[in-house]
Order: sequence, then structure tokens, then C-alpha cells
Amino acid sequence: MASRSTQILEAAARVIARRGVRGLRVEELAAEAGVSTALIYYHFKDRAGILSKTLEFISDRAERYTTDRDPDAEPLGPREELEQTLLLELQDTTEVRENSTAWGELRASAVFDDLLREDLARSTLVWVQEVAALLGQVRPMAPAVALTASAERLTALLEGLSMRWLSGTLQISHARTLMNEAIDTEIERLGRP
Repeated sequence: MASRSTQILEAAARVIARRGVRGLRVEELAAEAGVSTALIYYHFKDRAGILSKTLEFISDRAERYTTDRDPDAEPLGPREELEQTLLLELQDTTEVRENSTAWGELRASAVFDDLLREDLARSTLVWVQEVAALLGQVRPMAPAVALTASAERLTALLEGLSMRWLSGTLQISHARTLMNEAIDTEIERLGRP
């Protein structure tokens, strides 16, 4: 059984994905999580604490669903691992839709919220570093600065494609095709002298 704080964070991601950050009300969150508002304040102190921990929660959840592998499956090569990690952010499941919608909402709110902006910058930096490391496995001779730049382009593109898919302006299959083409382009770029 999930801990109470995890239960609240799962509910927060659902509420943010459904109503947006501005629509997040502690009373509604408490009802969604099946807990009291006092328990939410006990675990998270205030609204800023809820948002900060929800951002951390959805980052961790995305890492889990993009890196979990069947232990009996054949190991992936570096390129396949990179592709799978990025493309698993574009899958039509409730968890991914909810996560991507909440991430987009929190990212948009960070424009107006200094504390959330700092948390988002840290989460994004970790994500860029993870993708740069995967790119480095594909192109081990590429300079670190080039790997980071490629990772920044790929993660920014993935966020944009995800938002277009979620808003209904882009079919998921086309988003995945565009992402694959961008991965090919970045790997080719990193292979140039």
C-alpha cells in the first residue's frame, strides 16, 4: 500500500492534470486522495510544498516508466535504449498522459513562480544529463558540450511534441516519427568531426 504522502502526490498529479495548477485546491486534493486537509498540510506545509513535491514525484514516475525493463528481455543497445527512453514519453496510457499534462502545467506555472522555477530547472537539468549520458553511450567520442546541447534539443522537442499531442494538434504516431527523426539527426550530428 502506498504511503500517505505518495497517495497525496498521486492525487495531486491527477488534479493538476485535470484542472491545472491554478485549479488545484487543497480541499479537492484532500477529497481526491481520501485524506484530510490537515494531513496534506502536515506532509507538505503549504501549496508551494505540494507543487514542489508533485514535480519531484512526476519526474521520478517518468524515470520509472521510461527505464523499467523486463529482466528477462534481451539488453538494449545504446541507440535502442536512447530511443526507447525518449519514445516512452509518447505513449497513450493514463499514467503518461497524466504525467505529461501535469509536467506541462507545472512548467507553465514556473514562469510566474520563482520557487517552482528553481525546482523545474533542477529536474530539467537531471533529465538533460540523463539523455546526454545515453547519447554518450551511442557516440562515446563526442564532446560533453555537444552531448549536452543535443540532449537539450531532444528534451525540448519532446516537451513540445508532447504538448501538441496532448492538446490534440498532433497525432501520437506522427509525434513519435518526428522524435525518431530528431534522434537520428542528433546522433548523426554528434558523429561529425
